[in-house]
Amino acid sequence: MNISIHSTFLPHSDPDASLAFYRDVLGFEVRNDVGNGVMRWITVGPAGQPGTSIVLFPPGADPGVTDDERRTIREMMAKGTFGMIILSTPDLEGAFKRLESGGAEIVQEPADQPWGVRDFAVRDPAGNMIRVNQAG
Repeated sequence: MNISIHSTFLPHSDPDASLAFYRDVLGFEVRNDVGNGVMRWITVGPAGQPGTSIVLFPPGADPGVTDDERRTIREMMAKGTFGMIILSTPDLEGAFKRLESGGAEIVQEPADQPWGVRDFAVRDPAGNMIRVNQAG
């Protein structure tokens, strides 16, 4: 069986801020942008990797989500505990400098971790945790 990851979803609280972060700071391609206002689903992905995408979505848009659940989602997003993704790059220091100069909220500067990777952590405009690993 051959299975690969096609898309993953991360919530946004401000679609324009998220679009600017993923497109302008991370340098991802915009593959789709549907909806309007805060009810936008924006698909982005790394250039040269058309089979891998991140869908930035409005959390709680599902009609089955209650107001209490929406409030919990907003609280978790604000703390950076709702969404997370791990990226990798062969140029960890360069990626860190790009994100830092682009205004990303720095959570942790590049460091060697006890579990064997060198990485850093930032948060996107919605509060999602992004860890970036040094590619082997």
